[in-house]
This record gives sequence, structure tokens and C-alpha cells, in this order.
Amino acid sequence: MTHDQLVSLVRQSTREVFGTMLGIELVDHEPSVGDGVPAPNTGVVALVGLAGAWAGSGTFSCSAEMAQKISGQLLMMEFSAVDADVLDAIGEITNMVLGNVKTSLEEVLGPMGLSIPTVIYGRNFTTRSVGKSNWTVVPFECLGERVEVHICLAPSNERQRSLSAKDHAAAVLTMAE
Repeated sequence: MTHDQLVSLVRQSTREVFGTMLGIELVDHEPSVGDGVPAPNTGVVALVGLAGAWAGSGTFSCSAEMAQKISGQLLMMEFSAVDADVLDAIGEITNMVLGNVKTSLEEVLGPMGLSIPTVIYGRNFTTRSVGKSNWTVVPFECLGERVEVHICLAPSNERQRSLSAKDHAAAVLTMAE
């Protein structure tokens, strides 16, 4: 799975969910690969875990105001603050977007599980994933503001052990020739 393929899957899934469920059209922004220390965040971040032969995490993030707008579109009501309903709605949007990405990834990477979303809201917080993998960052413009979907995937430990054993066996066979 290349960076460009992953960006394409995220864009397709996010546009589909926002268009169908929210009636919101998104504008693509330039994707990137994030590997540095994350900057402090302010707003709402929802996280899900992916597990299988490939494992990792996905996030959806936006400002508090955007979370209220998105939740209002989904639940057909107005929100003047981030409350439990807003957090639940952002968790559900994240579940739909990254669930669709997971389904598409399964065609290439095999069966995967998706965790229940965890939603964080606050000011000046940092999210960090333990490990040294790069994140594919896919930003969009939504109703005049920025929203982002991040995804990080790597072979799971079981898959790495299997690949290492195959590489070792191939090397032994090559040396025997």
C-alpha cells in the first residue's frame, strides 16, 4: 500500500461519508507524511485502532466549532458547545470514515479489526502513538475550516516475524546454492 493509494482511499471514504451523511462537500488539501513530534492541539480528536496482519491507528481531528457544525448536520440540531452528543457524533463520523477505509484496505491487506472510537476534547494537548511509523495526513477544507484524517499502518509484529522467518529461509537457501 503506497502513500498515494492510502491518500486516495481516505479521500474517497471521507468525501462519501460527508456527502451522504452530512450533505457537506469537502475540498482536498495537499496530503503529507508526518513523522515528527506532534504540535499541541486544540479541538476534538477521535482515534480508532486497526488490527490484523497490518496494524495501526487512524484519527479524525477538527476544531471545537467544526465539531459542533458536523454534529449539527448529522443530528439535525444546533450545538452551542461541545457536549456528550457532539463527542458521540464525531466518534460516529470517525467510525464511518475509517471503517470505510478499513474495508477498502482489507481487499489488499487481508482481514482487519477496528476498535471503538476514543474521542478527546480540550486545549493544548498532544496525541502520540508509540512506535516509529509515519502518519499519512489527509487534510480537507470543510465549511471554511480545516479537518484532517491521519492514518498510520505497519506490518503487525506477527506479520513481521513471519516475513523475517521467510527472509531468513530465503537467505539460507540462497547461501546453499
